[in-house]
Amino acid sequence: MIDEPVPASVGALRSGMPAWGKAVVGLLLVIAAAVVWVLDDWLSASFTETTRNRAELRLVLYAGNIEAELQRTQVVPILLARDPLLRDALENGNYTSVTQLLIGLQDDVGAASIELLDISGRVVGATDRVRLGMMRSSDTLFVDARRANDTIFAVQARDSGGFGFFYARTIRAGPQNILGVVIVEVDLARLERAWSGFADAVVLLDSEGRIILSTEPRWRGRSEAEALSLHGAPSAIERALRYTADLAGRGPDTFLSSEAVLRSEARVRHRGWRLVSYTTYDGVREKVNGVLALVIMGFALLLAAVFYLFSRRAWSQSAVFERESVELRQLNLRLQREVAAREKVQQELSVAEQTLVQSSKLAVLGEMSAAVSHELNQPLAAMKTYLAGARLLLNRRRGEEALVSFQRIDDLIDRMGAITRQLKSFARKGGDAFAPLDLRDCVTEALAMMEPRLRERRVLVVRTLPKEPVMVMGDSLRLEQVLINLMRNAVDATQAVNAPQIDIVLTQGDTVTLTIRDNGSGIADIDHVFEPFHTTKTAGEGVGLGLAISSGIVADHGGRLTALNLPDGGAAFEMALPLLARDTDPASVTPARLSA
Repeated sequence: MIDEPVPASVGALRSGMPAWGKAVVGLLLVIAAAVVWVLDDWLSASFTETTRNRAELRLVLYAGNIEAELQRTQVVPILLARDPLLRDALENGNYTSVTQLLIGLQDDVGAASIELLDISGRVVGATDRVRLGMMRSSDTLFVDARRANDTIFAVQARDSGGFGFFYARTIRAGPQNILGVVIVEVDLARLERAWSGFADAVVLLDSEGRIILSTEPRWRGRSEAEALSLHGAPSAIERALRYTADLAGRGPDTFLSSEAVLRSEARVRHRGWRLVSYTTYDGVREKVNGVLALVIMGFALLLAAVFYLFSRRAWSQSAVFERESVELRQLNLRLQREVAAREKVQQELSVAEQTLVQSSKLAVLGEMSAAVSHELNQPLAAMKTYLAGARLLLNRRRGEEALVSFQRIDDLIDRMGAITRQLKSFARKGGDAFAPLDLRDCVTEALAMMEPRLRERRVLVVRTLPKEPVMVMGDSLRLEQVLINLMRNAVDATQAVNAPQIDIVLTQGDTVTLTIRDNGSGIADIDHVFEPFHTTKTAGEGVGLGLAISSGIVADHGGRLTALNLPDGGAAFEMALPLLARDTDPASVTPARLSA
């Protein structure tokens, strides 16, 4: 790159806004922040008080509706107890027209339901025909009504959830002659449904502090403290919990599911009942934010005017830029010539890289013959062991067990064919054979391959595998090849140990980690353990390619293979692979490289 002198006008432009201009902008920003803070505090207090007053007024209206509904329904059982038609029906046992009479009365008085019970507690008339004939002699409401001389009120829990509110009164032919009991249910559920149409969450508590009506069905039957501790409340509760803490930092009245709300309470003149509502702050914040938005817009316009004045300074320099355009064009021509020269060098470098790649392939061919010998030696040894076992089983006339050995030999032949295909196609190294697989299956197959040798050396294998699948994207044959190489090295390392043991631990988190530990002698030169042709074995036992090939296979799968010596003796190899997400499309997955 040719160095060019920077024009003086460009240097002046880079200097930007003068110091006094920056001070003016900073002062405006400080004033704006102070005004917004003070306005937010004052407006939040004013709008919050207005919202609280509206919530309390609305709650007083709700309480009045409950009291009116209770008082209106309380008169119904008194009138029905004096009805001559009902009294005659109970005395004569003729109930044919009772149900139709009660249904007509229900529409007039607005009760939820009306039932007529005879002296035995059998339902002889009801607005709900399904309940006709039911026995309620042991019902607490029926028993208490017979014992009382006046109308009684009771709250009963329903099997389907919620509560029912009932007035009951005996029908008498004389002071001591009880003919039956009339039960009228108050339709407070209608008021509860009306509350659900607003953003407030409303609950009705009895004298014991138990919630008997609520816009949130899950709250019924709980205390207020238990209801406030519930999480994930839907419907009306979600609308009541849209609270954003104001900038002034004032605390809320209470919290619902870790969200702050405004709490209001009103007394219901009936058995010490209380009505409580939880009101959202969203309306307050919307009003405050609307006013603050106008104020911020005003300051933004003021800042825009300030920046306009400073921009005129830049316009005055446009003439200077025009004079310097000729110099810039000349500099551009020089840069273009330099870019062309670099592109030519880049092309020459690309040709050199292609030549180097071809040379690397030829060098790899030299290693392939040794790799084939190393990779095929293991299945051949296993086949020899299976043939010896099959011969012994046939001599003992255990043909079915011998067939198992022949099947394993057939699997080994298929595996040898797959290995040779892999080694021949080294130039196409990639994910063409990759598919989602459970790494636990690879561990099982590798142990099956190593079973004869493990039994021969009397090696104890301790497996720790998760119960759920451990899914990765990879080639099962190549991963099994890595596991067999690692276990084979672990068996060789424990030759001089009295109680050889290999631990296989598979865990999954952000990545999948498979650890193979042994209690052998450890690794002497651990820094060079993954280099090709590096081996501590005697001639004829290995050529030093197993760990190098295994490291390359793991790298192709986007993972890493590491080795370390354990403090208590022995060595451990850790294979880390990317975890395959359950909702991932396998066709779009390529192995991602793990950081070293």
